[in-house]
Amino acid sequence: MSSINYNDKIPNNVNLSEDKTLQRALEHWQPNYLQWWNDMGPNGSNQMDVYLRTAVSTTPEGWAHFGHVKMPDYRWGIFLAQAENERKINFGEEKGRAAWQDVPGEHRANLRRIIVTQGDTEPASVEQQRHLGLTAPSQYDMRNLFQINVEEGRHLWAMVYLLHKYFGRDGREEAEALLQRNSGDQDNPRILEAFNEETPDWLAFYMFTYFTDRDGKFQLNALAESGFDPLSRTCRFMLTEEAHHMFVGESGVSRVIARTVEMMRQHGVEDPAQVRALGVIDLQTLQRYLNFHFSVTVDLFGADQSSNAATFYSSGLKGRYEETKRDDDHLLKGQHYRILEVADGKLQEREVPMLNSLNEVLRDDFIRDSIAGIGRWNRVIEKAGLPFRLSAPNKAFNRHIGSFAGHRISPEGRVLSEAEWAANERNWLPSEEDRAWVASLMGRVIEPGKMANWIAPPPMGINKQPIDFEYVRFN
Repeated sequence: MSSINYNDKIPNNVNLSEDKTLQRALEHWQPNYLQWWNDMGPNGSNQMDVYLRTAVSTTPEGWAHFGHVKMPDYRWGIFLAQAENERKINFGEEKGRAAWQDVPGEHRANLRRIIVTQGDTEPASVEQQRHLGLTAPSQYDMRNLFQINVEEGRHLWAMVYLLHKYFGRDGREEAEALLQRNSGDQDNPRILEAFNEETPDWLAFYMFTYFTDRDGKFQLNALAESGFDPLSRTCRFMLTEEAHHMFVGESGVSRVIARTVEMMRQHGVEDPAQVRALGVIDLQTLQRYLNFHFSVTVDLFGADQSSNAATFYSSGLKGRYEETKRDDDHLLKGQHYRILEVADGKLQEREVPMLNSLNEVLRDDFIRDSIAGIGRWNRVIEKAGLPFRLSAPNKAFNRHIGSFAGHRISPEGRVLSEAEWAANERNWLPSEEDRAWVASLMGRVIEPGKMANWIAPPPMGINKQPIDFEYVRFN
């Protein structure tokens, strides 16, 4: 079933009305969700009409409808990608067997853990971004923020459906807990540390959507390979929505760079203090923000060696990125992978069993993808004829998880003493002064087509609309 019934209280394409017990349970959860949205969703936005896309189908063509809607009225729902006929498990010990339509008893705890962890990230990012609408650099950007927010809310619904349908009482309790944890809460924080960090300004938001939503792309792709078919189908459709989130990040940073280099050329300045005096964000600060968000996101992939990752793979629960396109036996026994570690005071590679290093395999895929986008940012600087280039730091830099936790390593990959780190940290990571400077630029611009001074306009509008379209109506 690909079309979505919007007459239902909870829009869905899973024939929810045929399972009255499940329908009642989700309808009981729905008001709690709306209360959470009211308390923790975008500040001061409830009366605005926002030009949002809403999924109307899960087929690739014509799947979304665009129109003005109040966010609390957005039709969050449960949408699974179309089923594949006779889908098989493509990796691990169960390779070649029919994909599971129900949760195998022996994998119940691990699957629940995977779904809860993924589900917890979705409302967390809404909480992290809830104040950003108050300082949006344009209507276009405010609309993009709100689009991401409602879709992260829908991705929470996706995981809550799986918990309710397949995990009984435990699942219902986990679904409640997803609304009780809050980003940065001292007593009840979100599960993953990156989702307890603040997103204090729009530069941080663009970096977050570029890097951390890209982690989402790789994690969801790995879960889309899962032998548990409902999880695979859920993640496949989530990826359709997720692509826009990364676009907002990549194009947002690109527009910040474009405006900075335009002002640098116009005024013939390169010194960061002189650049700042023009009311734009200097490239050195951009590099420090990049370093921070890259390193925080790289930690999200988990420890370099993980028996859990090996278990998830061998059990057919979570594959690799683009598993079916890889040219190997999809069992990985006896295969090895080179990982980086600190030995004799420097970074060295070591071969370890591939099954235990699958977090690292996924992390390296993410890094390659991230670096490609940084290359596109550099082309904007290059076109302006400026020598400066942005770069990804070494993957060991500023790590707090895995074998690099507790080590001080420079962006170039040199192992440092504590004193060397302390002397250079301000050059590598955003200081309080950097964040205060960026914060000072943040002021809400709401006139259609107008942009804040520190960012260039986008090349085109949303859904073929002009840039000066009324993306948000302030009622």
